[in-house]
Amino acid sequence: MGERKRYHSLNAQLNLYSADGKLQLEKDQEAIAAYLEDEINPKFKHFADPLERLDWLIENNYYEEKVIRAYSEEFLRELYDFAHGYGHKFESFVGAMKFYTSYALKTFDGKEYLESFPDRVVATALALGEGKPEWARRYTEEMLAGRFQPATPTFLNGSKAQRGEFVSCFLQRVEDNLESIAQAASNALQLSKRGGGVATLLTNLRELGAPIKHIENQASGVVPVMKIFEDIFSYANQLGARQGAGAVYMSAHHPDILRFLDTKRENADEKIRIKTLSLGVVIPDITFELARDNKPMELFSPYDILREYGKPMSDISITEHYEELVANPKIRKTTINARAFFKTIAELQFESGYPYILFEDTVNRAHQLDGYINMSNLCSEILQRNTPSTFNEDGSYDELGEDISCNLGSLNIAKAMAAADLGNTVETAVRALTAVSDSSNINAAPSVANGNAQSHAIGLGQMNLHGFLASQHIYYGSEEGLDFTDIYFMTMAYHSVRASCAIAKERGETFSEFEKSRYASGEYFDYYLNRSLEPKTAKVREVFAGHELPTREDWEELKKDVMEYGMYNAYLQAVPPTGSISYINHSTSSIHPVASQIEIRKEGKLGRVYYAAPHLDDESAPYFQDAYELGFEKIIDTYAAATPHVDQGLSLTLFYTDKANTRDLNRAQIYAWRKGIKTLYYVRIRQPALMGTEVEGCVSCEL
Repeated sequence: MGERKRYHSLNAQLNLYSADGKLQLEKDQEAIAAYLEDEINPKFKHFADPLERLDWLIENNYYEEKVIRAYSEEFLRELYDFAHGYGHKFESFVGAMKFYTSYALKTFDGKEYLESFPDRVVATALALGEGKPEWARRYTEEMLAGRFQPATPTFLNGSKAQRGEFVSCFLQRVEDNLESIAQAASNALQLSKRGGGVATLLTNLRELGAPIKHIENQASGVVPVMKIFEDIFSYANQLGARQGAGAVYMSAHHPDILRFLDTKRENADEKIRIKTLSLGVVIPDITFELARDNKPMELFSPYDILREYGKPMSDISITEHYEELVANPKIRKTTINARAFFKTIAELQFESGYPYILFEDTVNRAHQLDGYINMSNLCSEILQRNTPSTFNEDGSYDELGEDISCNLGSLNIAKAMAAADLGNTVETAVRALTAVSDSSNINAAPSVANGNAQSHAIGLGQMNLHGFLASQHIYYGSEEGLDFTDIYFMTMAYHSVRASCAIAKERGETFSEFEKSRYASGEYFDYYLNRSLEPKTAKVREVFAGHELPTREDWEELKKDVMEYGMYNAYLQAVPPTGSISYINHSTSSIHPVASQIEIRKEGKLGRVYYAAPHLDDESAPYFQDAYELGFEKIIDTYAAATPHVDQGLSLTLFYTDKANTRDLNRAQIYAWRKGIKTLYYVRIRQPALMGTEVEGCVSCEL
């Protein structure tokens, strides 16, 4: 039996029941042992001790010397001994395979492995520790325990001499002039070259037929600009390793909105068809209200809005100004049917999974800072303000605006709940992500670098909700499941704000314009000071036994501290879809339900591999209900329970069987809007031939 076939066939037995009708989870453990024995250990380069190894890696240009030499030799030896003595073991074959194929450092010729999982953890911790032994040690312990997992760009690149950026997801806006379009295209090239995925806001571009220099019917509209960005991401494809990743967002009330959506139709003309670019639509409350009342829907010229209001279309509330925009004869309008618009969205989601949806007014009502949110990212969980850049005639910056980078990492809910001190875990994660922000300065995209420098924004995410609930014999979307989600995310909010306040106090520095925020005024804390802070159900009270939940006195004290010392991070939480990090961390992805108890993946030369849901066993199996059969209400209800506590967004995927129709999708959109959901990510339609497979997620956030 060949080497590859041994671990491959053992892993495949996950998909078969034993003779007595039981899950064969032990076969996956055998597959891990066979994989390490046959594939990894024979190709692993060994050293006499950690310091010899580090010297060799530095001398041969694998590790960055200044990162490693920031620590004493005594500490380095101690940290590596601690990490290797911790006893880390992969919990799934897919997790081991993902780590060694995607994360572990190899020799330049690819023939030898230079890192085990503990080695990669320490390398990442040393980079994030920035020469501080205490924090490098804490980061190491949290990662080895599986409580905190940095996003792929950070975990992949920490301490490497030949490395990419620690972040790989960015958002930028485009203004209605060629200088801004050119700079956005340059940013996209530079960021994609570095492994980044880039979302671009197109709302402010003048529509097809708008005037140029007062000459009517001259503008080409947004579609040619979309084609430019699609070509950019195809060209700057990370040395052919993978396709570049981009998304474009636009207001539902832009005159080109139907042309924008038509680019995703399967039968679209090749001149306009957009194949690889992701689409997102920004929908305000008024759009739903018009559809509800079966009224016509007016689209407004951004060219005219800029001249009438003195600000771009993306920076005004369409809901607030809708009637005056309709009444203003100086603003050109196009009329469409509101209900037909939503039907078009549903049709396209069936065809392609796009567009994403951002509920504009919901997002801005929940926004704690001064400024307006008008777009999201490739995975629809980043929701931050931006500001425009202005340019001189020669294309140089007149005023540098603020664009956005996503500094991400996630907690494993099950492992975090098993921690002796949940607050310590959250603080450590916040400080690790703050180190990612502090160490990122992508000068090739000046507005992104400026936005990061002003906001110190991070996005602490969560994963393994379904796995944890099942381990506690709680059904996803049940009363107890929603109760747990509410209390857990409330606790995350408290500890993340507390950690950011502590950093601000230590450094004597806050994020830009903190004084204009609801944190500074104390308004943010009113929600918690006027609600119940205890679990509603006996089961969830039992689950939280042993954890000190924040009391009203704790919230009052935190309010006082924040108003006195401020906060270092403008944004703290965002829940991404998570991908590869879920496998190496042995977590169910993000906070959505599993697609199947035994997931089938296609992995290169291996073909099909099988991944059992974390915490799955014969007793917990009934609690792993299929996301496609669960119904959209329970998924949306779960996200709605978490949403009030997450200052940014949560990447929410909807799952449907092949029996669904456009009306089902429209019902879900309306239900999500009414429940206060901020964004909708992909729509997944399971076809009979694809049952059990997992569609690839966001290439930017997961790889």
